[in-house]
Amino acid sequence: MQRTPSLSWLGRAVAAATLALALSACGTGVSNLEGPRKDNLHFTRPHPEDFPVHGIDVSKYQGDIDWAQVRASGVQFAWIKSTEGADHMDEKFQQNWINAKAAGLPRGAYHFVYWCRPPHEEMNWFKQNVPIDPDALPPVLDVEATPTSKTCKRKLYREEVLRDMREMLLDMERHYGKKPVIYSTVDFYQSILHPNEFSDYQIWVRSTKHPPHVPYGQRKWAFWQYQSDGYIPGIKGKVDRNAFVGDAGQWRAFLSGR
Repeated sequence: MQRTPSLSWLGRAVAAATLALALSACGTGVSNLEGPRKDNLHFTRPHPEDFPVHGIDVSKYQGDIDWAQVRASGVQFAWIKSTEGADHMDEKFQQNWINAKAAGLPRGAYHFVYWCRPPHEEMNWFKQNVPIDPDALPPVLDVEATPTSKTCKRKLYREEVLRDMREMLLDMERHYGKKPVIYSTVDFYQSILHPNEFSDYQIWVRSTKHPPHVPYGQRKWAFWQYQSDGYIPGIKGKVDRNAFVGDAGQWRAFLSGR
C-alpha cells in the first residue's frame, strides 16, 4: 500500500498563493494579466493563469482523444470518468485510461455517485472497473446533487449523505492505497459539506463564474474546475479545464505522494 499523501503541501500552496495575490495588489510579484486571456475568461483574482499547473477532465462526451497531442499542448494531468452508480461504466474509460498513460500524462479515475444505490455496491463496481495502478492519481469521489434525475428521486439528507460518503472514501483508500479527492459542485458543498466536512481530504471544486473563494469561502481547495467550455488540441469540441493550487514543485510532491 502506498503512503497516503500528506496535506502539508496544500497549506504551503495556499500560503504561497495568498502571498502572490498580496504582491500583485502592490504591482509586484505577478505578471500583468489584464491583456487578452485564453477562451475569453474574465475572472477577478485569483485568475486561473495565476496557477502554473493545468489539466482537464473527460468522459465519453469528448469522443476519441489524441492524448499525445493533448499532452504536447501543455496539459499536465487528466481526470477520467470511469463509473457511475453500481452498473454504469463510461464507454470511453478503458480507451482513455490506457491511452493517456501511453502518452505519459498523469491521470486518475473518478466515480460519479448515484444516490439510489448502496455505497458498497457503488464501490464494488468502481473497484471492478478501475485497475490498481501505482502511477495513477488518487481516485476521485464525484458528489453532486441530481434533482433532475429521472431514475433517482432521493432527497439528500446531510447526515445520511455524509455517512455514505465516509464509507465510500474509506473503501477507496483501502483498495487503492491513496487518499481520495472529493469533487463537489457549489450547491452540494453549501448544503452538505459546508464549512469543513471532510476537511482532511483534498477537495476539487467547481466554480466557472467566480474565483473559488467567492462560493466556497475559506475552504482550502486542491483542484479548481474553472471552465466547462475550453478547447484543447487533440480534443474535438469542448472540455472542462482545471487548475492545481500549487506550483511545479508542489505538483511533483503531490505526484510522489508527499
